[in-house]
Formats: sequence, C-alpha cells, structure tokens
Amino acid sequence: MCRGGKVKLIKKLFQIEKHPRKGLLPLEWAVLAYTAFTLLLMMLLFTRLHNPVQMLTCRIQAVTIMLALWGVYRMLPCRLTHLCRVVCQMSMLGVWYPDTYELNRILPNMDHLFASAEQAVFGCQPALVFSQACSHPVVSELLNMGYVSYFPLIALVSFFYFFCRYESFDRATFVIMASFFLFYVVFIFLPVAGPQYYYAAVGLEQIAAGVFPDVGHYFENQQTVLATPGWSDGFFYQMVVDAHEAGERPTAAFPSSHVGMTVVLLWLAWPASRRLFWIIMPFAVLMFFATFYIQAHYVIDAIAGVVAGTVLFFVCQGLFSLFPAKK
Repeated sequence: MCRGGKVKLIKKLFQIEKHPRKGLLPLEWAVLAYTAFTLLLMMLLFTRLHNPVQMLTCRIQAVTIMLALWGVYRMLPCRLTHLCRVVCQMSMLGVWYPDTYELNRILPNMDHLFASAEQAVFGCQPALVFSQACSHPVVSELLNMGYVSYFPLIALVSFFYFFCRYESFDRATFVIMASFFLFYVVFIFLPVAGPQYYYAAVGLEQIAAGVFPDVGHYFENQQTVLATPGWSDGFFYQMVVDAHEAGERPTAAFPSSHVGMTVVLLWLAWPASRRLFWIIMPFAVLMFFATFYIQAHYVIDAIAGVVAGTVLFFVCQGLFSLFPAKK
C-alpha cells in the first residue's frame, strides 16, 4: 500500500461516524443473551458444577469489558473503536468454547451412540482408519493446514466485511457470533466428546472390534486423549497439537462447529465476493476431511456440520433483521 493509501486508511479509521449506534451492537446482544442463558443454567446446577466461581468471574469480566468498550465508542464513535468492540468479543470465543465442557460434563456421555451409528453407516470407524490409510506427510500437512485455518478464515471474512463491505459488517459479525453461540447451546445439552477422547476411554482394541460401551459419566473427571494422528514432524501438525493442548476438552463433537462455521463463512462470502468464496472453498474441503482425520470428530459430525452451518446462517440472518438500524 502506498503512503497516500495508508494515510487515507488511517483517516477513515478515525473518522467520526455520521450515524453511530447509541446502544449495544447486535453481536454484543448475542453475547449478553448467551451469558444470561448460561448464567441461568449455572444457578440451576450450581452445586454440581466443578468451577462455578471461575465461570461466574469470566462472565462478569466479559460484560465489564463490553460496557467499557461501549463507553469508549460513545466518546469516540469511529470505525476503529467499532472494530475494537467486535474483535474483543470474537476473541472471547476461545473462552466460551471450553466453558461448554463445564456445563455438559455433568450429563452422561453419548459417544457410544454416535460411534455405533458411524459403524452402522460406514461399516467401520473412518476416524480410526483414515489416518492409518493416508499417512503420507503431504496428506497429513494439507489436512492439518485445513484444520488450523479455522480462526484465520473467520478473521479473513470479518476483516473483508470491515474494509470492503462496512455497511454489512455488523450483520456479518452478528451471524458469526450468533452461530457460534447456537452451536454452543447444542454442545451443552449433547455431551459427545469425539473419537480422540472416546477411543482413548474404551481402548482401540474394542473400537476396532466394533464394541462401543457406554462410558456414562467417565468424562466428568477424565480428559485422557489419544495422540493426534499424522506426520508428527509437520509444522501444521504441531500447530494442531498445540491448539488442542491449549483449549481442547471432551466436548463439542456433534455437530462439528469447525465444519459448520466454515459453511457459514462460505454463505457470507458468496454474495460479498466470489473471489473470497473461492479462496475459502479449498480450505473448507480440507476442513471437512481433517475433522475426522485427526480424530476430533466422527464423519457424521462433519456431515451434520454442513447442514447445521447452512441452517444457522439463515436463522441468524433472520435474527439480525430483528435489530433496528443505526440511530
């Protein structure tokens, strides 16, 4: 970018908006709705939760930061402070995700039902045999690259709307955040840990023999996980391992939010930019297969993710229409 372009961009970032939104952003209302919903669950289940104080503190901090950034925006209602509000809330997704485990671990695990369904449909466990049949380093790195592209793709679409379709920025980011939270609601009430946890719990010998025992409340206190399959010397392989060590929990397997949210991004990209759509598409394909290659999901989780992502996109588009325009 030339010097003149940089100056123009900086001026646009700090230019006071003609019609700033006085209240909370639609995305922030989605955060508050999810916060209130999970807070109600916490009150009902308080004595059974493992870390209720930590969960409550997290919610207080999230709301406090939201209100503080809203105050900053009211003092300086420009694009930069608008962006800060959105980026802050989206960065909290890494906190809200493992939080689903704190709520669903008190429910009996359902992986045996999904593994049995997988066996009935495919005659095997694709999550077990895929990485064994396709162990070449190139295949491993491509699929792991697809998997770790998840958050960069979300950032790409969000920033594209900010810089190129600013009039639709609030809609796009609301659809992304609301879709995430609706996925999280499903995860809370549908405790499926995924192959990497379930296979480790019951043993690979039983899985290979087609035996899928009910492990009940095993994951309430256990987080034993299989080693991630693939080429262990790979750069993207290590990124997946590091990400799992940092924030993965035995939760959120069905439907696959990785696949579902990538589908949401494709729906957002299509009307905004065909070029952006086709940039995302190969990563979406890799993402689909990567979810069960690395044993994070069953194949039926990935298929359900495609359907769920499409449904949630249109549901959240409808929800956004309930918000009044800027005043």
